[in-house]
Amino acid sequence: MIFAKQAKLASGWAQNVRLTVIDGRITAIASEQAAQASDICVDTLLPSVANLHSHSFQRAMAGMTEYRMAGKDSFWTWRDLMYRFTSHLTPEHVEAIAAFVFLEMQEAGYASVGEFHYLHHQPDGTPYDDLGELSGRIAAAASATGIGLTHLPVLYTYGGAGQAALQPGQARFGNTVDQFNELVTRARQHVAHLPDDCGVGIAPHSLRATSPDDLRAVLAHNTQGPIHIHIAEQPKEVADIEGWLGARPVEWLLENADINLDWCLIHATHMAADETRGVAKSGAVAGLCPITEANLGDGPFNGPPYLTAGGAFGVGSDSNVLISLTEELRTLEYSQRLRDIARNVMVVGEGSVGDTIYTGAAKGGAQALGRGAGEVALGALADLVAIDSTAPSLCALRQDQLLDGLVFAAKDDVVTDVWSAGRHAVRDGRHIKRDEIIANYRAALQSLMVSV
Repeated sequence: MIFAKQAKLASGWAQNVRLTVIDGRITAIASEQAAQASDICVDTLLPSVANLHSHSFQRAMAGMTEYRMAGKDSFWTWRDLMYRFTSHLTPEHVEAIAAFVFLEMQEAGYASVGEFHYLHHQPDGTPYDDLGELSGRIAAAASATGIGLTHLPVLYTYGGAGQAALQPGQARFGNTVDQFNELVTRARQHVAHLPDDCGVGIAPHSLRATSPDDLRAVLAHNTQGPIHIHIAEQPKEVADIEGWLGARPVEWLLENADINLDWCLIHATHMAADETRGVAKSGAVAGLCPITEANLGDGPFNGPPYLTAGGAFGVGSDSNVLISLTEELRTLEYSQRLRDIARNVMVVGEGSVGDTIYTGAAKGGAQALGRGAGEVALGALADLVAIDSTAPSLCALRQDQLLDGLVFAAKDDVVTDVWSAGRHAVRDGRHIKRDEIIANYRAALQSLMVSV
């Protein structure tokens, strides 16, 4: 049983709430209760937000790409540095880094993650004896941390628009359609050893890294689970796809694929007005990664018209240069303010921006990962986060201002507890395996830096 002095339920705020969690799901909710001796007691209980887009291995290179070289730095120069870094990663490195990243996510308040996984093979592109070796390492990291995992093996067949050949730095990513389908099967076998709330979807990397025929073939073969794709992240990508396929990326995808509730369109940064409305009406989730999008100079998402059209959205930490739920959410809003020279942008009509962003990200993230979560409700997965409303950054706020305070005034250190489908991995602000996981991460980086 969990007892909260206050909780943000699907129906609104409630006081003195007792929750019963059985087999990872919320089976009873009662308000105006008294805490019992056996209860886990917290201050304020919220639905947890899913981290819908992560490349966990990139966390290990955070801070290594912030030196300006001659000429103009861009996403594309950053990508070249990332390719060189990946050539040194071993399976042991991948597992240790992922476990640390998942720990950081949980301590920040995330209960689940969508791991957009495109590091598949040995550095020269030779498959491991187990085609799903590195997917297995991601599953092992999820097992060690208890996070809810939606594993998303990536189809990455070409080096650029027009079916360009893979570059040497992309050799670890590449698969034919048949090989990819075999990889997904093997990934499902690895993830099957995790709790039932964990699962596998697919991720065609982007229109530039696949082809129309390959995309159709993969979708026909993998008909269950989430489908994630990078789309319209950079102006060059938009121009390249339009020059090749005769349509902008989002425009082409809406016209040529059955975009529905199973889809998550990552970034979708550079959309025309009709594309913005089309994605919103499709029911797909826009997977926004505001910290990474700012770090890479991608540009801001077209938020207000998307919300006005009823679009669903969630947030992810993408490159993991900084893992912070509060920072991710406020960067989303601040990017809109800087572009529009206005305040309180990400809300339709009147209302709380913090509430809109937080609850929207919780529901959209859960949808994108195929998790029956995103709100504190009967039957939902117990993906929950507790915060301390008596913390200095929050203590002066009314109950109806708490989410505004969390998004705009607090740091992640107000998080006290996190449950992933009922697995209570963060207690009193610390992951229960923190020391062990961080020691393994430090050892892995020490080994990695010798070769980089």
